[in-house]
Amino acid sequence: MAELSDAFSAAWKTFSIPRSFSCHYRTRLPSTRFVADEPSKRPKVVLYFTSLRGVRRTFEDCRAVRAILRGLRFAVDERDVSMDASFRRELQGALKGRPFSLPQVFFHGRWIGGAEEIRQAHEAGELLRMLEGAARQDPGFVCTGCGGVRFAPCPTCSGSRKIFVEEEGRLRRCLECNENGLVRCPDCCY
Repeated sequence: MAELSDAFSAAWKTFSIPRSFSCHYRTRLPSTRFVADEPSKRPKVVLYFTSLRGVRRTFEDCRAVRAILRGLRFAVDERDVSMDASFRRELQGALKGRPFSLPQVFFHGRWIGGAEEIRQAHEAGELLRMLEGAARQDPGFVCTGCGGVRFAPCPTCSGSRKIFVEEEGRLRRCLECNENGLVRCPDCCY
């Protein structure tokens, strides 16, 4: 039996894989991740989506639109409405109170469409023309600050949502973070 375990461990060492084939761990400095010279001056593609898997169709639509935009190498400002309620209010204001479903894509302040409109435009080859002039990004870019989540714990309150005010001698609500104790990642959210 010992011979079998020795043979197995020798085979495992021979065929071990140092990292996953499905996940890319490329990192870039924030200043080198864009193709554009000055990305902050370029119009941005804004994607409102959800990372919650509660409704499978909505989650799959959000994943598909993210994959299309990343595949076309656009720098996308991803705004997860399930992580920050202010993004939901922002989206409702942009759509002027109309009912909506997720995902929703905007470019340079103009509504481009939801999942079906983006798929149709991509299949017809019109999406590149519609988003012409947008900042570009390496599709394999993974932020070293947040790991691609786009949020980080608040540096002021460490994610607790409370700070101690010495003058008052009590705890107060931190005004720097959202309802989950998170702030937008300073490394990758522009």
